[in-house]
Amino acid sequence: MGTYVPLWVKSNHSFLEGASFPEELVERAHALGLPAVAITDRDGVYGLVRAQMRAKELGVRIVTGAQLMVELEGHAQRVVALAKTRRGYADLCRVLSLGHARCEKGTSLIHGEELAPLHDLFFLAASPEALRTLHASHGPSSVFALCARHLSDHEKPKEKVLRSVAKELSVQTVGVNEVLYHDKLRRPLQDVLACIRGGKVLSEAGHTIYANAEHDLKPAQELGRLFADDPACLRRTVEIAEQCTFSLDDLRYRYPEENLPSGHSEQGWLRDLTFRGARKRYRGKVPSDVRTQIERELQIIRKLDYGGYFLTMYEIVQYCRQQNILCQGRGSAANSAVCFCLGITAIDPVRMDLLFERFLSVERAEPPDIDLDIEHERREEVIQHVYEKYGRRHAAMVANIIRYRIRSAVRDVGKVLGLARTDLETATRLLRHRDDTFNPELLREAGLDKDAPATRQLWSLATQVLDFPRHLSIHPGGFLLGHRPVDEIVPIEQASMEARTVIQWDKYDVDNLALFKVDLLGLGALSCIHRAFDLLRAHKGQDLEIATVPAEDKATYEMVSKGDTVGVFQIESRAQMAMLPRLQPSTFYDLVIEVAIVRPGPIQGDMVHPYLRRRKGEEEVDYPHPKLERILKKTLGVPIFQEQVMKLAVEAAGYT
Repeated sequence: MGTYVPLWVKSNHSFLEGASFPEELVERAHALGLPAVAITDRDGVYGLVRAQMRAKELGVRIVTGAQLMVELEGHAQRVVALAKTRRGYADLCRVLSLGHARCEKGTSLIHGEELAPLHDLFFLAASPEALRTLHASHGPSSVFALCARHLSDHEKPKEKVLRSVAKELSVQTVGVNEVLYHDKLRRPLQDVLACIRGGKVLSEAGHTIYANAEHDLKPAQELGRLFADDPACLRRTVEIAEQCTFSLDDLRYRYPEENLPSGHSEQGWLRDLTFRGARKRYRGKVPSDVRTQIERELQIIRKLDYGGYFLTMYEIVQYCRQQNILCQGRGSAANSAVCFCLGITAIDPVRMDLLFERFLSVERAEPPDIDLDIEHERREEVIQHVYEKYGRRHAAMVANIIRYRIRSAVRDVGKVLGLARTDLETATRLLRHRDDTFNPELLREAGLDKDAPATRQLWSLATQVLDFPRHLSIHPGGFLLGHRPVDEIVPIEQASMEARTVIQWDKYDVDNLALFKVDLLGLGALSCIHRAFDLLRAHKGQDLEIATVPAEDKATYEMVSKGDTVGVFQIESRAQMAMLPRLQPSTFYDLVIEVAIVRPGPIQGDMVHPYLRRRKGEEEVDYPHPKLERILKKTLGVPIFQEQVMKLAVEAAGYT
């Protein structure tokens, strides 16, 4: 036996079924010298991006697919689908989206007739019913009989019947084992995961768990012995993999084109809106340095073809204003003069001498990231507006993958092992949510015998399951928008919240594929500010917005300098309240420094005390080199901001 390609492989992103990370499966395939490995997670492509990233590093090819649940003759049948081309992948994502749309969160069921119009896919059918249905719609060239062997007696008669139907239909067979973990040592963990998913105790698991440890990613020689009677069905796995040429690198993502006024191009309309906003910001006359900065930014935006993204953010901000919903852009977007002029942010980056390249750079060529804070009580209105404007197929929220942390791991594993609920509750109370290691001494404190077999199992298995995906949730506000339907890029499924849909990838997957994400985040402080503006308007006749709030109100700074900031966003933590009397802020820029200085970087870099001493006149202000004075002058020669570090690299070390 030369080699083979595993074509039925589920990672731990097949929630509570697979017992290995996608990266571990790819690394195992590489170590075994296999030319490729399929990733076919249950009902989706959840682990595909992580597998692809690791595979590119190791030079392993990924065959893209999924295990589908298909309703045939009133019964749900498992079918493995593998994408041959970009079109096949789009069809796979679309049919998975249909399957999820009709089911409760976390499940999918595809109707048999929905597979008929799909193209450029291979189907591996494990049952005679599925084989007959798929053969009728796709013919013998795209359908194979899936012969899976795991040294289990009950498989033999089923395979005999399947082979008989395959012969009758002139369909070829393909040999596999269902891979659920990269190494046999993960078999106990897979048993536990299956019990968690099935709501069973391990001692009463029965057929919930598999009879043996034959669901590992096997060397070619071992699988060759399993299929010694039909080596051709293993060679066929290589032939199938060679025809599955699709890769995630083939995705050609385009951001949606905004509806443009007649006679305007995307870039031209962005330019018009930017300078229209600039004239408003600067009361009719745009300063020359601002104009220069705007022109430079627009040139970069045009070069990177990001105009649509800025127009979308502008449209969302305009919608918020029309509906009297307070919103505010934040993060590195505040470094952009274009964002300031479009009304997305409220800080003048030219006057504050902020570095645009922190936000957007030709060299990095990363998608821009604009976080838009929205008053939390009305954020859902904005989210539903995005759905309505772009349509459910062109807009979906990014996922947040809920993973096992130490407390949830101990709780779920302990239940499966049959440990007393009171003991588990005591143990989880002693653990902290953020702990990433498991101290067995805590079990003794909880009243458990740390040397008992069940306790040792709990310690071992709870440690192994840490960081495993448990289920899919929703990102706080991230949207994926697409010019083509999003469900041709990644399946969309129902979220637990009403009227929400979510893709199967999280923000890290989206970033790895350089897809554009729009972040619409809820912020309670904006709701408070909105109420304050309403009260000022009603009782004092003052009409203010965030950009026009007086920046240097003496009475306000006196309260702030006393640490009287309970409930004041950004400066209400204990650390901030302890620093305020020491720093004694008297200007808005002092507050900017205050917020930045109480962070791990400045604290660990020993920048806090030198700055405070210089501010009080106890230490002379000096600069490492005269050329650096312009960069460090505002912070008294102490680098505090990320922009300053980047500027130092450019000025002193010759970086671009």
